[in-house]
Amino acid sequence: MKAYVLRRLLLMVPTLFGIMLLNFIIVQMAPGGPIERFAAQMQGHDVEATARFAGGEGQAGEGGIYRGAQGLDPELIADLERMYGFDRPAHERFFKMIGGYLRFDFGESFYQNRSVIDLIKDKLPVSISLGLWTTLLVYLISIPLGIKKAIRDGTRFDFWTSAVVIVGYAVPSFMFAIMLVVLFAGGSFLDLFPLRGLVSDDWHELSWPARILDYFWHITLPVLAMVIGGFASLTMLTKNSFLEEISKQYVITARAKGVSERRVLYGHVFRNAMLIVIAGFPAAFLSVLFTGAFLIEMIFSLDGLGLLGFESVINRDYPVVFGTLFIFTLLGLILSLIGDLMYVVVDPRIDFERREA
Repeated sequence: MKAYVLRRLLLMVPTLFGIMLLNFIIVQMAPGGPIERFAAQMQGHDVEATARFAGGEGQAGEGGIYRGAQGLDPELIADLERMYGFDRPAHERFFKMIGGYLRFDFGESFYQNRSVIDLIKDKLPVSISLGLWTTLLVYLISIPLGIKKAIRDGTRFDFWTSAVVIVGYAVPSFMFAIMLVVLFAGGSFLDLFPLRGLVSDDWHELSWPARILDYFWHITLPVLAMVIGGFASLTMLTKNSFLEEISKQYVITARAKGVSERRVLYGHVFRNAMLIVIAGFPAAFLSVLFTGAFLIEMIFSLDGLGLLGFESVINRDYPVVFGTLFIFTLLGLILSLIGDLMYVVVDPRIDFERREA
């Protein structure tokens, strides 16, 4: 197993390099950029419209001046290129960026005058709060519900819970979030929960019990919206895993020997059926943390990583874009490895080294 882990760790290096290189090439080909954005603001133009007609950061008009920057002093454009680092060839900029990442130096934001790592540290508590509580609650709801549906397959309970699951699967989380805002956050009905931030403005002045209550008061609706929208697929996965295991020969044999139903389910079936569900926890957490919370953050005015990533792309804040991409990809690769290790923890009979051989 140690050899397998070592190989996976070594493979992370070319994987990271390839992902960063591909995204760097795409960004170079995309229209617009920091200089185009600055030029549009200087000329009073619409930034997005200028980006559409600009032709890209690397495409210049006559005389080497960016199309979106025509009419500005060429010396000003040259100063902007030096300030943003675009006076160097693309390959030099890429390898300089990678060299900084190897030292965990992600540079500074073009527009916020702060280091990328500090920005991520500030946004991380919001995203971790959403991702951790959502994932835990989804598992706590979906696993018992999926097991119950498998045991009572075809009954009224299975039918009505399936209707709820279908609604949860079909309606996206942000729609539930809007409904919760309307119902409970000062919309057309009740005003029971706050609509902005992870904690209140006077949070630091509160006692510890009051701080905990204030935190959960703010996080209730966002987490509830994500749980409602995310429990459906895991519930059906759990149910189908249990149904598949229950129909196998070893379960029939155990029942024929007089083993109690509870022992059959939780002593024999549970470990095999839960293998894929439990081992997928790291990937599920990563999915919620980095991809599932963006619209929820916007609706509830939560300043997290999803919103940071979106704003950095819109603003062409490349250090933030590539810094967050590097960290997210690295975390994804590490959590993928942890997921494989969890397979072995749940079922020691699994040997990845023999499978690779």
